[in-house]
Amino acid sequence: MSMNEQSGDTAKGSNEKTCFIKTYGCQMNVYDSQRMEEALAAAGYRPVASAENADMVILNTCHIREKAAEKVYSELGRLKPLKQQNKDMVIGVAGCVAQAEGAEIIARAPVVDMVFGPQTFQQLPAMLDEIDDGRARGDKPKLVRTEFPAAEKFDALQAIARKPVTRSPSAFVTVQEGCDKFCTFCVVPYTRGEEVSRARADIIAEARALVAEGVSEITLLGQNVNAWEHDGTRLDGLLAQLGEIEGLERLRFTTSHPRDMDAALIAAHGDNKKLMPYLHLPVQSGSDTVLKAMNRKHSARDYIELVKKFRAARPDLALSSDFIVGFPGETEEDFAATMALVEEVNYAQAFSFKYSPRPGTPAADAATQIDEAVKAARLARLQELLNAQQIAFNQAQKGRVLPVLFDKPSKSGDQMSGRSPYLQPVHVPFDSLGNHDAAALRGRILPVEITGAHANSLSGILAL
Repeated sequence: MSMNEQSGDTAKGSNEKTCFIKTYGCQMNVYDSQRMEEALAAAGYRPVASAENADMVILNTCHIREKAAEKVYSELGRLKPLKQQNKDMVIGVAGCVAQAEGAEIIARAPVVDMVFGPQTFQQLPAMLDEIDDGRARGDKPKLVRTEFPAAEKFDALQAIARKPVTRSPSAFVTVQEGCDKFCTFCVVPYTRGEEVSRARADIIAEARALVAEGVSEITLLGQNVNAWEHDGTRLDGLLAQLGEIEGLERLRFTTSHPRDMDAALIAAHGDNKKLMPYLHLPVQSGSDTVLKAMNRKHSARDYIELVKKFRAARPDLALSSDFIVGFPGETEEDFAATMALVEEVNYAQAFSFKYSPRPGTPAADAATQIDEAVKAARLARLQELLNAQQIAFNQAQKGRVLPVLFDKPSKSGDQMSGRSPYLQPVHVPFDSLGNHDAAALRGRILPVEITGAHANSLSGILAL
C-alpha cells in the first residue's frame, strides 16, 4: 500500500479545494492515482498529505489480495468522523474494489459520494460538477461509474496535462489495460475489462514529456503488457521507438504473460541496449495439472523453454515471477513440481502467496480447497528457497561494477540510493562520495563498485 503525499500542508485559500488520494496495490494503481491527481489539479484541487486536511478523499483500491473489500470498508469507517466535521467533503472509492462492488459500496457506506472503476477516472471532473450541482439544489447525489470505456480513458489521459513536479528519475506509463486470459483465480478480467492497447503516438508523447521533466527510466505498464499492439506494431517495436528518445536511458515493462511472448520481443532483450536485463514473468505453478486448472494455457516445460530463449538472447538476464501455493486441488506432488521449477529456473526475485478465493472467480467455487495450515507450510518452504536464490543472486554482484540510477537519499539519511539494472536498491554512503555532491547525483547513472550484498539490497562505492 502506498499513498500520494506531499511534503506538507499549507493553509488553504478561501476558494481553494484540496484532495487526498490513498493508493492500494499495484503499479498501475499508482499510475492511475497520479493521473487522477493531475485531472483534479485541472479542476482546482491541490493535493495534501492527509485526509484530515482534504475537501475530497479518494481510496484507489485493489482487489487482488484477500479481504480487500473489508479493508476498504474499515478505512471508510475511519473517514466517517471527518465527513461529520466537514459536511462538504467528497469521498470517492476508485479502482478494482469499486468496480467489483459498485453501488453496494454506497449501500454499505453512505458516507461515500461516488464510486468509479479503474477505466472511468477520467470522468472525475464531470462527476464533481454533478455533485456540486446536486448539492446546490439541496440534493445529495450518489454517483456510480463502472463502465469499461478503456479507449475513452486513454484519449482522456492524453488530454490531461502531466503536472510539472520534481519527479523521480523513474516513471510509469500505462500502455495496456485489461485481460482476456481468464485465469480461474483472477478478478482482473472482471474489474479491468478486456485487453485494450493505448495508441503508440500517445505513449511516445507522454514519454517525451516525462524525459523533458528529468525522467531517464520508464516502465511500461499493463495487465498483460506484452499483449500491447497498435497499427501493426507490437511491444518490441514500441520499445525500439522509445529507445530513440534522447535522454531516456532505461526501459522496462511489466507484467507479462508467457502466452503473449513472441520471438521479436525475446530478440529485443539482446538488441535494444536501453531495455534492462530484468524480466518479471509470472508462472504461478510448476505443476501442469495446476496450470491447467488455473487456465494458464501453458505447461511448465513451455515456460522453462521460454526462459531458455530469453537467456540465450540476454545471458545476464535476471528473472522474477509470481507463485500461488495451495491452489484448489494442489497435491504434494504438484507442489514438488513447483519447487523443481524454481530450482531449475533460479530466480533473482519472486513474489509468492497462499491461494485465497476471489469472489466471482471459478476457482473460488472449487470443492477441493486446501487447508490453510497446509498452504502456510508450503508457502514457507517455497519462500525459503526463493529467498535463498535472491540472496545468492545479490551476493553474486559483489565485486562487480554496476551502473546505478541514483534517485534520493536513503531513509537512514547518510546514504544516496538508486537502482541497479536488476532493480535492486543500491546504497552509497555519503562519506564515500569524495568531492561529489550527493544532491547532484540525483537522476544520473554512475558506476558503483558493489562491496556489500544483503537480502533485499546492495551497497557500494562510486567507481569513478
